[in-house]
Parts: sequence; C-alpha cells; structure tokens
Amino acid sequence: QVQLVESGGGLVQTGDSLRLSCEASGRTIRNYGMGWFRQAPGKERELVAAINRSGTSAYYPDSLKGRFTISRDNAKNTVSLQIHSLKPEDTAVYYCAADSSRGTVVPGIMPDYWGQGTQVTVSS
Repeated sequence: QVQLVESGGGLVQTGDSLRLSCEASGRTIRNYGMGWFRQAPGKERELVAAINRSGTSAYYPDSLKGRFTISRDNAKNTVSLQIHSLKPEDTAVYYCAADSSRGTVVPGIMPDYWGQGTQVTVSS
C-alpha cells in the first residue's frame, strides 16, 4: 500500500500564497488517482482538488477554481497543491489522498489512502 506524508502548511496572512506537498512511499503513485481534501473544525471533509493518474486532467469545485492548482510528478512520487489569494475560510487541515480503484479522485467517494494532514491557518 502507499503511505502519504503532507508538508508545507503553516500560519499565513490573507492574500498570501502557499504550496502544499505530498510525498508518497511504498508504491508508485502513477497507478493512483490523487486528490487533496480539507477539513475545517465542525465541518465535513471536502474535496478541493483532484488529478488523474497521468496528470492530464484536474478537477476543482467551482468555488475554488482559479485559486487552487493541483499537480503531480510521478517520477518523484509527489503531488502538490498551490493555493493563491488565501482567505480565512481556507483555514483547515489539508489531506492528501490516493485512490487505487479509479483513474482519479471522484467527488463523493472517499479514497483508499490518506496522509496525516497538514494544518493551514489564514489570519485576517
């Protein structure tokens, strides 16, 4: 199975940009659809970005399009999430996830493998 470790979170200010990284080990991620989720206190975990196995297709919720960019490097076994123009409502724990059954992470279907999460806090 694949192990996922996120990094890059922290305390930032409104309007800043941030790049989160997810390093995979144990298996090559080229066989997995990958995604980033977030969970704010008292809220459900939500999908913020997904990318297919080859990196040729990405999904974002309409509300996040233009600020979030997901990318992957299968050779380095990494997935990244670039966030621009951060807002206080982006404050959450961000999780990297891998789906072994589908070509990408699909909204509404929880992937098989998860990282431990990295905290992003946006101050106003």
